[in-house]
Amino acid sequence: MKFKCIALINFLVLQCLAILGVSTGFDFFYFVQQWPGSYCDSDKFSCCYPTTGKPAADFSIHGLWPNYRNGSYPQNCDPNNPFNESETSDLISSMRRNWPSLSCPSSSGESFWSHEWEKHGTCSESLLDQHSYFQTALTLRQQTNILQSLKSAGIIPDGGSYSLANIKDAIKNGTGYTPWIECNEDSSGNSQLYQVYLCVDSSGSNLIECPVFPKGKCGSEIEFPTF
Repeated sequence: MKFKCIALINFLVLQCLAILGVSTGFDFFYFVQQWPGSYCDSDKFSCCYPTTGKPAADFSIHGLWPNYRNGSYPQNCDPNNPFNESETSDLISSMRRNWPSLSCPSSSGESFWSHEWEKHGTCSESLLDQHSYFQTALTLRQQTNILQSLKSAGIIPDGGSYSLANIKDAIKNGTGYTPWIECNEDSSGNSQLYQVYLCVDSSGSNLIECPVFPKGKCGSEIEFPTF
């Protein structure tokens, strides 16, 4: 109920800004979730589990990124508004479960969240303060159960290869919206499912069809590694 009220307030603020001709600075969000098995099974990244232990074998949040319809995006919009953990103190346990850092050295996540807020979150601060920004991402994570959508279609993280088209269809069937899939490569050069992008309106309240997809390409068959 609380989140619905916040979402309604954000929507009303957005409409008022539009009436007044004030720009919110971006057109939509990419909500990006990553598969930890692909992050850790790649030569591109050094993988270190958080200080709180190995994360769950599930998709976790990478970020909520303001974007423009032309494919570009704002970044680092307010150097005077750094990440302040005290503003999200009631969300920290949920952030550690759903938004863990796998980068090295091991951490409890604060540097990752700071990076995401300062690079991306500050560009939506006209609508979402720090608490609302992280709460919005956590709520979207619960609304879009990517792993369950894939499992329901018989697509499981067993190291096997699956059709990219079937992966997209499974996620669309589960969420109602078309995803964009980012792949990376394992140490043997095999393409694997790495990140899932879904789009959200500029209030952060509703999933939408993506106005534009990022650039990049996966193979027609990609691996879904274990974790």
